[in-house]
Amino acid sequence: MRAAWVLLAAVAALSAYYVYLPLPGTVSDPWKLMLLDATFRVVQQTCHLIHYLRLSHHLIVLNYLIFTFDKLKSVSSEDINITDAIFDGVEVRVFEPPAKQDERLKRSVVYIHGGGWALASARTSLYNNLCRIMAESLNAVVVSVEYRLVPEVCFPEQFYDALRATKHFLQPDVLAEYSVDPSRIAISGDSAGGNLAAAVCQQLSKDEHLAVRPKLQALIYPVLQAFDFNTPSYQQNMNMPVLPRYVMINYWIDYFNGNYDLAHSLLINNHTALDVSQALSFRGHLNWTSLLPSSFKKNYKPVIQTTGKAEIIQEIPALLDVRAAPLLADNETLQLQPKTYVLTCENDVLRDDGVMYAKRLENAGVEVTLDHFDDCFHGCMIFTIWPTDFSAGIQTRNSYIKWLDENL
Repeated sequence: MRAAWVLLAAVAALSAYYVYLPLPGTVSDPWKLMLLDATFRVVQQTCHLIHYLRLSHHLIVLNYLIFTFDKLKSVSSEDINITDAIFDGVEVRVFEPPAKQDERLKRSVVYIHGGGWALASARTSLYNNLCRIMAESLNAVVVSVEYRLVPEVCFPEQFYDALRATKHFLQPDVLAEYSVDPSRIAISGDSAGGNLAAAVCQQLSKDEHLAVRPKLQALIYPVLQAFDFNTPSYQQNMNMPVLPRYVMINYWIDYFNGNYDLAHSLLINNHTALDVSQALSFRGHLNWTSLLPSSFKKNYKPVIQTTGKAEIIQEIPALLDVRAAPLLADNETLQLQPKTYVLTCENDVLRDDGVMYAKRLENAGVEVTLDHFDDCFHGCMIFTIWPTDFSAGIQTRNSYIKWLDENL
């Protein structure tokens, strides 16, 4: 009996050791976040073991588990008409609120979900719930893009899927079919979806033949560059739950169909060292020492290698492709962008990506709202359904929808 109690105490101690992470005192719901992160780590490590045993790709297994768990949740709405459609070969889910008396045209949001270009879906309950609430709260038609994922396809196919679906929807006859006001359309997305939204918006802004253009773009903790993995937020939050630095680097490698052996070189910025000529012209576009406020820079120092590995860029030229890294765009492109909302979280490796993009857009003459949350973490906005319901999710979602309501 005594041995059983000793074993139980040992298991409890080991579990607590695995779950516990030192978090900043400002993080909301810290213990719930630790439990969520511990669950993520167990699942990810299991998937990587299956990958190592060559039974299946770890991302395929991870998505399978996400969809299996998601079936336990039921999210529906009697007031919103939810239909699946094909826009120029790309699957989309459309959320339409009921028509109101004397109402002719509705505003609209094209939404692109996150998940590291590899996970989740427009059909999962987390995004289904978000888009349904957006449609209800804004009385807007919401088009959620179901782009193809890694490992089925890699860059630039996700970008092209999002671009094709958006351009199809922007056609006047399609907008008329859904009773959408062509002057009141936003493009939006979170995390990797924010990356795709920003890249699509830049591409649309340069299309001279486009009759209808987005009025707004709204980017939720977007990932915007793979140039510098040592910005202050990457250094400060390198071990933060949900999206630690090494996980974000692996997402980039998967997106580019690269080799995991490059991860350490990317982490120390060997791919953008001073002797890598291809990177020199982009360095000024994300000089965080001038783009970030002192409250974000703190005492962190830039990590710039004198000599690096130019062969990384030769092997993965997409690292410097603006379609993958919108923060690398030139000022001429940024000047063409619509009114912009950028939401960032303090406890997020991607915080500085969003802050730098907001600053560069502002410098280019674009009207920008930077909505920063000191107590929130990456991915929080979709975590609003039990058991992954966080006060940070409700807080950020309400602020995001409020801005859209006031500006769209």
